[in-house]
Amino acid sequence: MINDEIRAKEVRLVGAEGEQIGITPIREALQMATDLNLDLVNVAPQAKPPVCRIMDYGKFRYEQQKKDKEARKNQKIVDTKEVWFRANIDEHDYQTKLRNVVKFLKEGDKVKCSVRFRGREIAHASIGQKILERVREEVAEHSAVERFPKLEGRSMIMILAPKAQ
Repeated sequence: MINDEIRAKEVRLVGAEGEQIGITPIREALQMATDLNLDLVNVAPQAKPPVCRIMDYGKFRYEQQKKDKEARKNQKIVDTKEVWFRANIDEHDYQTKLRNVVKFLKEGDKVKCSVRFRGREIAHASIGQKILERVREEVAEHSAVERFPKLEGRSMIMILAPKAQ
């Protein structure tokens, strides 16, 4: 709340430079703010009496938006990439998919490794388990297992997260 929106009878006033002015009636605080061509901003409405500060509210909002934008720019969004394996995958295909897993982990993304079973392959789920265990061992220096291999329907799924550097 700013200026005339503040409904308290008296407020604890903080000056434009951060100095404590003390408890003053709201009219007097508003007058001090208008004399300085600044706004009276309620910074702690739950306090008794509420704490108000004399500041340039437009400049404050602009600075806050700049800080928020900078924080969003610096944050890393972690995606989850998925790599599908088959129960009877050939060695060359396996190596290609393994390179992709390593590349995704180095980029800082999580990787969901899945083995999809078709038809009667589901009876040999241990084959899929061996494939995922092999992937886990071969990318151990780049990743940590977030979720160990688990059969869900016709797929066996394992989630790898990049190791913190």
